[in-house]
Amino acid sequence: MEENEENQDPENQDLLQDLSERGRTAELVEMFEELPTMDVAEFMEEKPIEEVIQYLKKLDPDDQGRIASDFSLDLQLKLFHSLDRRFFASIFGQMFSDIRADLYQELTKEEQIELLPYLDKTVREDVIILSAYPPETAGGIMTTDFATIFADMSAYEALAKIRKDAPSKDMIYYIYVVDHSMVMKGLVTLKDLVMHDPKDKVQEMLNEFFVYAEVNEDRESVAQKIEKYDLVAIPVLNSLGQLVGIVSHEEAIDIIQRENTEDLEKLMGIMPSEDDEEYLETSSFRHFKKRVVWLVSLAAIGIISGMIINEYQGVLEQFIILAMYMPMMAATGGNTGAQAATVVIRALSLGEITDDDWPKIVIKEIRISFMLSLCVALLTYLKIAFLSFHSMLPPGFSMEYIAAIISLAIAIQVVSSAMIGAALPLVVRRMGGDPAVVASPAITTIVDITGLLIYFTIASATLGIS
Repeated sequence: MEENEENQDPENQDLLQDLSERGRTAELVEMFEELPTMDVAEFMEEKPIEEVIQYLKKLDPDDQGRIASDFSLDLQLKLFHSLDRRFFASIFGQMFSDIRADLYQELTKEEQIELLPYLDKTVREDVIILSAYPPETAGGIMTTDFATIFADMSAYEALAKIRKDAPSKDMIYYIYVVDHSMVMKGLVTLKDLVMHDPKDKVQEMLNEFFVYAEVNEDRESVAQKIEKYDLVAIPVLNSLGQLVGIVSHEEAIDIIQRENTEDLEKLMGIMPSEDDEEYLETSSFRHFKKRVVWLVSLAAIGIISGMIINEYQGVLEQFIILAMYMPMMAATGGNTGAQAATVVIRALSLGEITDDDWPKIVIKEIRISFMLSLCVALLTYLKIAFLSFHSMLPPGFSMEYIAAIISLAIAIQVVSSAMIGAALPLVVRRMGGDPAVVASPAITTIVDITGLLIYFTIASATLGIS
């Protein structure tokens, strides 16, 4: 979208609202043409659909499409259902190609059939082609708003063709050089064309080494390429090397944000969905459905912890002090495992590590967790040895001895939790799954169980209790 990078200005909203309340429609329409598109779209989002339609009718077609592109999907659908097909088609044809393709896919088959006859041939073909690609691929997120020239053109001829094709103004930093079959040969920048002599051939300034995405490539991979190479846009090629579209950096930012949100939700045991709305706009029941699966599943698995405690009930009865430090054991293990899982999942998502690096990862986490365990064990020992009540011990046992036992158990728990947290994402990845599915609550539950086993096994062995 053309203005996604603009920050919404409260002063602009106040100005638009003031003009609206005072009935100064002519000035309001002038402001629509001057202000950032996102500010105008946000203003119209708050108005009744009838008022939005009246505003749009006073704008030029290109402004109608530009502003409608930044409307929410809900408002775009309301426009479709409120306007006659011919007027909507004129707005639809001026919208950004990727946005209108997304909107087209939201229409029912019957509604698509109703709309198609009113579209220009070029728009009709474009929207059908873009809508055919799966939404998670480069083809599903690309736009056809780009400029192409030929290598045998002069700089003057190339600029003339760009003006004639008139792609949206934020898409002409890169100019793509193709042959007459649309096979991509390289690219030049607008600066190249402007700074060279008008008689110079495009071939002389052509950059033949370029980064591109394949049309069926995963959208997250495309976004990572744009981020890695700091691109304004990346060309999308089909299997024949033909240029079929581009993905802009604005779209890459949106993808990265969506993917990060999805990974964060998975990491916290929340089931992600493709059509999520904002937090307050999402119904309580939908929030419930997203959270209940993991929560109930982990609660059921957590019963094992109760079984372990019941098995070692005799140990707890003789050494009640052990019960006091069970929460500390669980919290320390859970936090350690979650930290290890988070850094490993992030490294996997950024391509910093691969499945084959697992020996290095495990060794690294052992080193890290060993240093962490020393810190936690020392703190635990000092707390128990000097700040606990001796009356809680059976005769014949010193507080220092008990402190050493609990500290040792917690130290081992830190190391084992880090290894579990680092290993589980790698195992899931190796099995072809999403590492983020190994959610933090799942790791916490697992290390709780292993931690209790470590805790009571060490306590039983060192205290001579069967």
